[in-house]
Amino acid sequence: MTHCFYGNDHEDFRRTVRTLVERSVTPKLEEWDEARMIDRSLWKEAARAGAVGLRIPERFGGAGTDDYRFRCVVQEELAEVGAAALASSIAINEDIVGSYLTRFGTDEQQSRWLPGMAAGEVVTSIAMTEPGGGSDLRGMRTAARRSRTGWVLDGAKTFITNGYSSDLVIVAARTGEHDGRARLSLFLVPTDTPGFQRGRKLRKLGLHAQDTAELFFDELRVPADALLGEEGAGFEQLTAQLPLERLSIAWRAMVAAEAAVRWTVDYTRERTAFGQRIIDFQHTRFRLAELTTEVEVTRSHLERLILELNEGTLTAVSGAKAKWWATELQNRVVAACLQLHGGYGYMEEYKISRAYADARVQTLVGGTTEIMKDIIGRGLAGPRPRRDA
Repeated sequence: MTHCFYGNDHEDFRRTVRTLVERSVTPKLEEWDEARMIDRSLWKEAARAGAVGLRIPERFGGAGTDDYRFRCVVQEELAEVGAAALASSIAINEDIVGSYLTRFGTDEQQSRWLPGMAAGEVVTSIAMTEPGGGSDLRGMRTAARRSRTGWVLDGAKTFITNGYSSDLVIVAARTGEHDGRARLSLFLVPTDTPGFQRGRKLRKLGLHAQDTAELFFDELRVPADALLGEEGAGFEQLTAQLPLERLSIAWRAMVAAEAAVRWTVDYTRERTAFGQRIIDFQHTRFRLAELTTEVEVTRSHLERLILELNEGTLTAVSGAKAKWWATELQNRVVAACLQLHGGYGYMEEYKISRAYADARVQTLVGGTTEIMKDIIGRGLAGPRPRRDA
């Protein structure tokens, strides 16, 4: 890490988080993988340690800090032990739902949900992706129509992180059309609402401990005050939060790559072949030199973007660049590190094996690499000329 990036407060916080991870995360990783679910008690322990609720205002029980470097510390400590599933689950709760509520929620909505989130008693998720829809938000089919007392939702979502364990879901739904395009709105939906149904717990290539589910809404009725923000403003709300979401993914990718390199350096120092340590082969040293340099250069760039985020100047294009570069880097680095572990890298008892499977989704979630490149390219191209020009 760059010494000037963190201050004493961050390092004091790191010691607290590391103690939490050593006591309550590392011993449970295999158990959570088998159950395909993170124990709910962990959320409360994390809250007591201050590892969740960082962005939630103090009046609701959170830390009330906009300094994202504290979140960076949490992600680094989780990456070191290979707890990518937990890091992703917390990111949904903190970086996405928590941010939506603090930015767009009314006082009543915040008072109802933020204290429970800060205490680790309420787990949340956000439901955007639909079967067959992928990243096409404009093609969303889940719809909400007005009723005498509020709204009625019908539709289905898939690939929903925390979908099986969540108590509250932010649901994106169509609430009409404008100029032939769907108008989207966001709704706060408690998961005990009649008409809310969870489908199967999805089996995935990686992130096994992270519960991922299908969700269904059948004549689901919510009151008028379930609307989050303005009606029809959902697309703007979603896109406004995407730079933070994508930088969050990028940072998790980079620190996972860093951890993989550290594990591999340690392994190649200890493992011998043909009478010498693996790290003493020139090819191994050259490969590790390449990987270390790539990761360090990426960290320097992301640290600058984190500071831009803190200052409120992070742009959508910068977030897209960070996301595609760091997640592709993660996959390259982890694959190379597994190769240097040899056959043992394929064994689940080694962290690099889990990291390899966990990394693959990173170039897909939060917008694929191809979508990130399109965003960057459109930024370079500028606005399209009018047809009548």
